[in-house]
Amino acid sequence: MFVDQVSVYVKAGDGGNGLVAYRREKYIPLGGPAGGDGGNGGDVIFRVDEGLNTLMDLRYNRHFKAKRGENGMSKNQHGKNSSPLIVSVPPGTTIIDEDTEQVIADLTMHGQEAVIARGGRGGRGNSRFATPRNPAPDFAENGEPGEEKNIKVELKLIADVGLVGFPSVGKSTFLSVVSAAKPKIADYHFTTLAPNLGVVDTADNRSFVLADLPGLIEGAHTGVGLGHQFLRHVERTRVIIHVIDMAGTEGRNPFEDYQKINKELSEYDEKLMSRPQIIAANKMDMPDAEENLKQFKEKIGYDIPVYPISALTKDGLRDLLFAVADLLETIPKITEEIEETDETVVYRYQKEDKGFEINRDDDGAFVLSGPKIEKLFKMTDFNRDEAIRRFARQMRSMGVDEELRKRGAEDGDTIRILQFEFEFVD
Repeated sequence: MFVDQVSVYVKAGDGGNGLVAYRREKYIPLGGPAGGDGGNGGDVIFRVDEGLNTLMDLRYNRHFKAKRGENGMSKNQHGKNSSPLIVSVPPGTTIIDEDTEQVIADLTMHGQEAVIARGGRGGRGNSRFATPRNPAPDFAENGEPGEEKNIKVELKLIADVGLVGFPSVGKSTFLSVVSAAKPKIADYHFTTLAPNLGVVDTADNRSFVLADLPGLIEGAHTGVGLGHQFLRHVERTRVIIHVIDMAGTEGRNPFEDYQKINKELSEYDEKLMSRPQIIAANKMDMPDAEENLKQFKEKIGYDIPVYPISALTKDGLRDLLFAVADLLETIPKITEEIEETDETVVYRYQKEDKGFEINRDDDGAFVLSGPKIEKLFKMTDFNRDEAIRRFARQMRSMGVDEELRKRGAEDGDTIRILQFEFEFVD
């Protein structure tokens, strides 16, 4: 089964907790703090493996969680950092953040890597908080939470040449006779439900990768039919072979077919129209094909190369493949267009996020939320009074107390952070 799009949850490892410890050596009274820092959590890394060609592995395992860092140890020993979690994906994989719709990574080369979720920093041990005023602190930090994301993983096949055209124009037959690929071929629409790849070897020992994509119909770019699922695969091809049923065996006009498919390509992405296109006038062994070809050439003009072929009898295939191989030699491998940018960096003032939001629950409780306040909360060890007092100071410095008073908070009101509740003391 071909899988080219899947939603995945990734969670990087949390940092290890720092330790509260003291030196307990003979003849050294009041040895001081000696709690070590926790290790860093593991990253989630996606790496390209050219041996893969689908996202099938991600379909059956949609949760990837890296290991947390090791906790700090006594004698100021640092906890072990966790190893990254490596997820193998095929070339042509694009990773998109589902919440922001931003592209996180576009992986095309074998061995290429991208950090999708970063592991949390290890918590600091109590020896890191020693000051002249407090030489023996009785608290340490918990590890920083690792990043977690819901991502969408898409595969865009990396083929040199893509076959496009209406259903049943002979694309699969063409692929089967020019390569060793064995696509399903039948006499009805949408026989091809997934892209098929084949390596084509020409008579003069040149080769290229050819992709047979499911047939397109009118409205494909808006989601009509099956073709819209696979239009993304045309993006990475360097040359497009437009296969047309020149005999009009299904009662369609070849020139109108040509216009409709090109319209679908341009509606999906205008850049596709700048791709070199070769027209394969197929089914030339059928009646009326010669007359239709003559009319087609008159309407299209003579700027675009048209190669009359018959995938069934194999007539004309040699010249077409030579033309494709010649064209590929003139086009660089990397076709991704990089927009020119001014090297001057412009810095604009951005209002700093205060780090928290205050809302009211139905029961009247004040609810604190926001990435910064929640992160501080998770990194606080509430089993130690000194750590709790430190968290209270951090909230006060952020302006939480002042904002709560503005919202009408009074002594005894309930303050809620995540699943925990506190009592407000003015």
